[in-house]
Amino acid sequence: MKIATFNINGIKARAQALLDWLDEAQPDVAVLQEIKSVDEAFPRELFEDRGYQVETHGQKSFNGVAILSKLPLEDVTRGLPGDDGDEQARWIEATVVGKQAVRICGLYLPNGNPVPGPKYEYKLAWMERLKARAEALLEAEEPALMAGDYNIIPQSEDAAKPEQWTEDALFRPESRAAFRRILNLGFTEAFRARDAAPGNYSFWDYQAGAWNRNNGIRIDHLLLTPQCADLMTDCGIDKDIRGREKPSDHVPVWIEIDA
Repeated sequence: MKIATFNINGIKARAQALLDWLDEAQPDVAVLQEIKSVDEAFPRELFEDRGYQVETHGQKSFNGVAILSKLPLEDVTRGLPGDDGDEQARWIEATVVGKQAVRICGLYLPNGNPVPGPKYEYKLAWMERLKARAEALLEAEEPALMAGDYNIIPQSEDAAKPEQWTEDALFRPESRAAFRRILNLGFTEAFRARDAAPGNYSFWDYQAGAWNRNNGIRIDHLLLTPQCADLMTDCGIDKDIRGREKPSDHVPVWIEIDA
């Protein structure tokens, strides 16, 4: 089972680019962020025609997450538990049924800038809710993963120029500590389990020639429960699609698991 996470930065602007990548990469499951579309406006037919079941949790103009799956999806839920008043569409999860069932959680973690301020407070509070959901996934003792745009640069080697990010919400000590608290519950960060080298990024800003200079950061992650980590056979980043016409500023990160 090949599972990918991809912040597409707007389904209307990026539909063809997404379709081209799906046709090439052939993921069984694609977890999308920043669809920037309400559910009823999502062009689901484009993906259903390719054999994908489509589940969305959308929001007008901002945020929005989705799961595309060639395998059956069951028990779909929307919204990160813990705050019934949170109206931002940043979380969707479903059970994918392959050789065995895998719980897949798609997330778009808040950016948090500017720091300090209410947006950063929201980011940290959201991460506390994420930790609670992560603990529940572990307690189930089943294959599960949390995939998406975490808006977290975990370590200095995950940025080409870490000194440029020291006061940014993505790299603040409080943000990174909150991420580590989730990891330390017993999750495996898939890419780093396969490749410990610096210079691997999943995001390049549109400004200042970041892509051409390879001035990137790695902020898109897949966190696996022990039962899921045991099934992983490969992991990678599809970097090259960032150089195509009208790309997202993110690229897909994917894993393959024996499920």
